Amino acid sequence: MKTSQIILSSAFMFVLMTTSCVKDTIDDGLNPDSEIEGEVETPTEELEITQLQIPNGFAFGTEKELSIQINDNTNDVIYDVYAYNNEIVYGEDITFLNEEGEEKTAPEVVVDNLNHILFRGAPSGGKIEHSVVIPSYYEQLYIRRKEGIKYSSSIIDISSNRITYTHVPKAGKNTSVGKGIVEDYLYCVNGSAELFQIDPVTGAYTFVSDMPMGSYTAAIDKQNMLLYSIGKSSPYPLMKYDLVNDSWETVGNVGQGGPRLSYNGADGLLYFSTNSKLYTIDPQNANIISNWNISGLDKEQGGDLDFAADGTIFLCSFSGLYRLDSNGNGNYDAIRISGEDLPFSPTSMTFDSNEELWLANNSSDSNLIVMDTQTGGWEYRYGPNSTSGITFGRTINDLATLSVVDENAEDLDSDGDGITDSNDEYPDDPEKAFEQFTPSKYGWGTVAFEDLWPYLGDYDFNDTAINYRFVAVLNSDNMAVQLDIHFEVTSDGAGLINAFGIEMENIAPSLIESVTGTVLTESYINVAANGTEQGQDRAVFVLFDNNETMVNVPTTVIVKFTTPITTTQLGLAPFNPFLIVDRDRGREIHLPNRPKTSLGVNNKSVEGVNHDMDGNFTTDSGLPWAINIVHNFIPPKESVPVNQAYNFFNEWATSGGELYQDWYKDSNGYRNESQLQD
Repeated sequence: MKTSQIILSSAFMFVLMTTSCVKDTIDDGLNPDSEIEGEVETPTEELEITQLQIPNGFAFGTEKELSIQINDNTNDVIYDVYAYNNEIVYGEDITFLNEEGEEKTAPEVVVDNLNHILFRGAPSGGKIEHSVVIPSYYEQLYIRRKEGIKYSSSIIDISSNRITYTHVPKAGKNTSVGKGIVEDYLYCVNGSAELFQIDPVTGAYTFVSDMPMGSYTAAIDKQNMLLYSIGKSSPYPLMKYDLVNDSWETVGNVGQGGPRLSYNGADGLLYFSTNSKLYTIDPQNANIISNWNISGLDKEQGGDLDFAADGTIFLCSFSGLYRLDSNGNGNYDAIRISGEDLPFSPTSMTFDSNEELWLANNSSDSNLIVMDTQTGGWEYRYGPNSTSGITFGRTINDLATLSVVDENAEDLDSDGDGITDSNDEYPDDPEKAFEQFTPSKYGWGTVAFEDLWPYLGDYDFNDTAINYRFVAVLNSDNMAVQLDIHFEVTSDGAGLINAFGIEMENIAPSLIESVTGTVLTESYINVAANGTEQGQDRAVFVLFDNNETMVNVPTTVIVKFTTPITTTQLGLAPFNPFLIVDRDRGREIHLPNRPKTSLGVNNKSVEGVNHDMDGNFTTDSGLPWAINIVHNFIPPKESVPVNQAYNFFNEWATSGGELYQDWYKDSNGYRNESQLQD
């Protein structure tokens, strides 16, 4: 959508600074209030960043705040709440080779691949209440309820900043569910003819058996304790492994190979897929019974398929995860779920008893990956790319889950906090039970700074950029007892020694028991015994004081509270973040319209033009020196203004955040990749 604004003509040209972010102390004399001699009409997207007309009060926020209340008087239920968005964006055409080596062309699919789980909790006194921050473009919440081993879910429209969800039991139905313990075992096969087992809880690897032939497929009939696998070479035998008696049998020849196989307990058939075809196979004789076409796969090679507990078919290919929906024409449509630049090629997938989806990637040393079927978010759980320290040193070409239910077993509450071990994130700690995430469990947000304040900068927002993830650790009453701050400096374009701190505006320093993990080496930050900064009216902690030493160094700071506090009192992450410029403790840079800490100084008497006389961290035209993006933000290259790297920044800013709320994403046409940092 194009809009226009009146700008200056040839009588006067606005220019950005073209020097490096190694700044001197005087700007280039730019004066946005110079007299206008002539007027021309220019499309908004073509305006220089200093020419933008920013609505009064716009703080360049990419997020919105929600208050969520869940009402449920049922005992022993657990809720997971996600920000939900099912929008799919198709990008430019890409060319690839399928399994047969044929060249194919299809559009790249771009979706949000953050797993936006916001929090997990159990009703205390019949309710859960939390304040959260989500990206502005989300319009719905996905609320998942677990009672015993039964799951249900609802999608709630976000029509205001307060969301109330009340569970209403279905009339006339017994909603109680057996609380038997379920143990999951991941069975893996590969082309080297290995069958092995991995414990999804510990990552422990156990060799099970040599296979008659290497395979790229595995499926388990849980009722009869049988594992099926199709050999990787002609004549593609259907092999059957007896899980109880440890024996192999060849059922018959399928006649074709492929990567995807699952067993459907509802009809007792094997479902087999290759490229854009789906077949059913009779496991008694290996005969193909029926077949369907699949429309909508962006890449047709690789992957796997499996059935969710409700019978929904999920399929992955090398382009990501899909849901297969019957289209009424006797075939299936592939509905895209994941896909924004997945850094792995999925070869296999399986659901465990908790309806978590496990995948493995195509590698000589495969990772095990957990992906959410609602958001497409994922994390490396085990393998060389994970933080678990566990690798298997072998390829995983397919996965299948064996779930064993002990109906007589008791789900223990080892720490006595009222939350059973299977639902407790911290089963051995009575003070901890759940977690709340900002921006999400697997995703990152970014705070990015221009450090010339109060002078104009070049607006590349790469002087200091910090990726963050905040995890509030909650007790069984959904009160915060600890805050884990995971962060990493992703850009240091300043040439100055900058520090980064956080003020918690609702928390007194006395409410902090300890702050550990900060990296302070420059000897000018004075820290009290509990780890907070001295001389502050509110709790402030400086995470690091030398940005140059922190680039690409993942770090975690842990804040413990003296007594549990509500998440409302805790406040909304990233709270009040700020930069301390060049070891000058009083020179703080904050997000627009956010207050300085007790030690911050607004020095109006500076050499040159002070563009922030009122100290609200915006220029007279409304431009900020800091922005918070609830997404992994890639800063522009040096001296490239953010609006030249991100094509819809201007429209977003001049609309007060109403247009292109997701301007920072990797959607088609949104970014100029050549202008972004590598």
